[in-house]
Amino acid sequence: MPKYVYDFTEGNKDLRDLLGGKGANLAEMSNLGLPVPPGFTITTEACRKYLADGEIPVEEIATHLAKLEAAMGKRLGDPEDPLLVSVRSGAKFSMPGMMETVLNIGLNDASVHGLGAKSGNERFAWDSYRRLIQMFGRTVLGIDGEKFEEALEELKGGRGDLDLDAADFQRLVGTYKEIVRAEKGREFPGDPREQMELAIRAVFDSWNAPRAVLYRRQERIPADLGTAVNVVAMVFGNLGMDSGTGVAFTRDPASGQQGVYGDYLQNAQGEDVVAGIRNTVPLQDLEKIDPTSYQELLDIMARLEGHYRDLCDIEFTIERGKLWMLQTRVGKRTAAAAFRIAVQLVDEGLIDIDEAVVRCTGDQLAQLMFPRFADGAKNTLLTKGMNASPGAAVGRAVFSSDRAVELAARGVDVILVRRETNPDDLSGMIAARGVLTSRGGKTSHAAVVARGMGKTCVCGAEALEVDARARRCTVGGTDIKERVVEEGDVISIDGTTGAVYLGEVPVVASPVVEYFEGMPSGDELVAAVHRIMAHADGSRRLAVRANADTPEDAARARRFGAQGIGLCRTEHMFLGERRQLVEDLVLAETPAERQSALDALEPLQKADFTGLFEAMAGLPVTIRLIDPPLHEFLPDLVELSVKVATGAGTDKDARLLAAVKRLHEQNPMLGLRGVRLGLVIPGLFAMQVRAIAQAARQATKARAEIMIPLVGAVQELESVREEALHILAEAGVHALIGTMIEVPRAALTAGQIAEAAQFFSFGTNDLTQMTWGFSRDDVEASFFGKYLDLGIFGVSPFESLDRDGVGRLMRIAVEEGRGARPDLKLGICGEHGGDPDSVRFCHEIGLDYVSCSPFRVPVARLEAGRAALSSAGSDTR
Repeated sequence: MPKYVYDFTEGNKDLRDLLGGKGANLAEMSNLGLPVPPGFTITTEACRKYLADGEIPVEEIATHLAKLEAAMGKRLGDPEDPLLVSVRSGAKFSMPGMMETVLNIGLNDASVHGLGAKSGNERFAWDSYRRLIQMFGRTVLGIDGEKFEEALEELKGGRGDLDLDAADFQRLVGTYKEIVRAEKGREFPGDPREQMELAIRAVFDSWNAPRAVLYRRQERIPADLGTAVNVVAMVFGNLGMDSGTGVAFTRDPASGQQGVYGDYLQNAQGEDVVAGIRNTVPLQDLEKIDPTSYQELLDIMARLEGHYRDLCDIEFTIERGKLWMLQTRVGKRTAAAAFRIAVQLVDEGLIDIDEAVVRCTGDQLAQLMFPRFADGAKNTLLTKGMNASPGAAVGRAVFSSDRAVELAARGVDVILVRRETNPDDLSGMIAARGVLTSRGGKTSHAAVVARGMGKTCVCGAEALEVDARARRCTVGGTDIKERVVEEGDVISIDGTTGAVYLGEVPVVASPVVEYFEGMPSGDELVAAVHRIMAHADGSRRLAVRANADTPEDAARARRFGAQGIGLCRTEHMFLGERRQLVEDLVLAETPAERQSALDALEPLQKADFTGLFEAMAGLPVTIRLIDPPLHEFLPDLVELSVKVATGAGTDKDARLLAAVKRLHEQNPMLGLRGVRLGLVIPGLFAMQVRAIAQAARQATKARAEIMIPLVGAVQELESVREEALHILAEAGVHALIGTMIEVPRAALTAGQIAEAAQFFSFGTNDLTQMTWGFSRDDVEASFFGKYLDLGIFGVSPFESLDRDGVGRLMRIAVEEGRGARPDLKLGICGEHGGDPDSVRFCHEIGLDYVSCSPFRVPVARLEAGRAALSSAGSDTR
């Protein structure tokens, strides 16, 4: 019979799949002898079973609850000395605030008096009771949380939380019960075991809550993992000013600097800190408030960092001078912190350089390449807050997530401004360029989630008065003139310094981009990036090329570390002023007219290719012969028809209309294009091959590779290859001839095609379209959103390779192609060539290189190194 419940003493940190991250780490801390409240974990397997059949392991839970009661010497719901427990989510991967937590389970009208008498603090007991009803009502019963908040604010009447006494909270409990009765038509459940069971079910259900689904989609977390549930004996930070709760980091998660970082809040429970309801004090202040607990916490932090060999994020509570550890995990961090910390840990001897590279991701490197605000730029400082997540963000101020999503969908850059964010704001945070809050610190919901997404964030801008209903915020005081920001006003936020500016502040290139451009820098972050990149380059097997069509793109790609051009799209060279020459080619009625049009294009193509060869200075240049259908180079059929019908067209327009009608296709992307076009229009491919050969002879150094697009049968390739080899031989030039694998049939007949090809390059944009049977230009806007919501896609197959379908075709092509020609060169040149997960897949199946846009070249270099080191056995964490 499966085991669905584990005591903390039965697990360890390596059981994250089963116990979730929180449960596994609570078990690990228990094993280390740290002060962890007793408890047990209901596994992710139990969650998956519950989501399938609605059943939870009631008997196992009861057995472990009895053990917990025995360990604590208290019973759940005892009217004289009640045991209270928390029910907290805990998935394998951290999803801060996305799923549910309920504290203080076990309180009712009888046990609240027992808790007050036993603690000697009636205020604490009634405060805990109102918190239970509030969290249970929102989380388990689905009542709008604003109703409870409004009742609390009305009771406070402008007072602070700490100004409320026991009688106030007792009245609030009555009000909250009335809200439950009015909203749900039932009484708040007084049976503690019913409270616990309903809370467990609510946490399991929250795995599929919209915000959790959205977060998983954003972070690419698989939808079938499920969450564990942790049932933990309560310890109380709201017992008085000698109690409190906090969050600590062993290093600064924003910068990576060593030191004491975190937030502390006296006389509060843990949710108050992460929700940003009250502004915290810096963790250093705890040294004055409670020096004994402070020193014990520092000792534990050092021990945990050494044990986990990484930045640790820690939640703790102090109950009347007694320190309790509630959670630890390897902490989320900004991209800059990731690189700095990895190098620091190498220098401290905690990890080796291999693991440091594996810990720094391509996505993080891409974030470091974003621009920053220009030094010395004129600006108007509005206010300052905490630098929660770095970067430079400019946009129009909006005060609700719905508005952020609405405007972003119309292409408007926005900054989401809130008093504090909560998990329901996730969609707005994703849509916004940056997030600004007036409350909360570096451990608030806004800060943690923004760092995880690489989103610029400034938190705790206390001078900011945010009025979400009026859609405005104000900054004012005795020493400055009041300033008002209305919805739609442009603001700029600096997540590195915490500054908030009125209007648009100019941005400049990142120092990391300047480093890749070859500019000298003494920046500490740049030094860390250099060390990581140097080792990644020395470790990777995959070469990295660039997709480039101009000498300028090629030169930038080389500066960014490209080892050649993996894709030159020649059709891009036929646009602009050259479109007229294509029209002449289409209108040609005799071989002489057609040759005249080709003769006009050939010297232009030769100059194009010469520029690329010179820019790459002997590195390989893969040139794809013209691929798209001719309609992309011709006037629109409807517009041209109207022009001719109204008499506004010329004789040439009439001839052009006839040609456009003749070439019109219902589905041009599956029609006359690629190799088919080269075979149907005599001399087209020959002209391009001659231009390549002449350019190769003229360039100082040239390594040409000619790629035939859209081949589905070896006979197509053979027909083009024979003529191309003849032209090359006449010119005395050597060039590889290969094909783009972008038609499923090409992948399935790769063994045959390899007999005529010296290289394959996977064109995964078209291969994805044809394998799935949908058009990228149409479906992403029409139904991809729904597919992502339903879990049909974990991520768009155009963003990251579909390993099961498209990936399987690639594996077949690699195995059969190399089987027929062992020295077959293999690469990828679709957009996936710069996607971190796709680069890892390309390494796994044995490709020789990936090719991507110049800006993504460093990302691909790093991911290629990470893939090689991971496959050699490094821990990817």
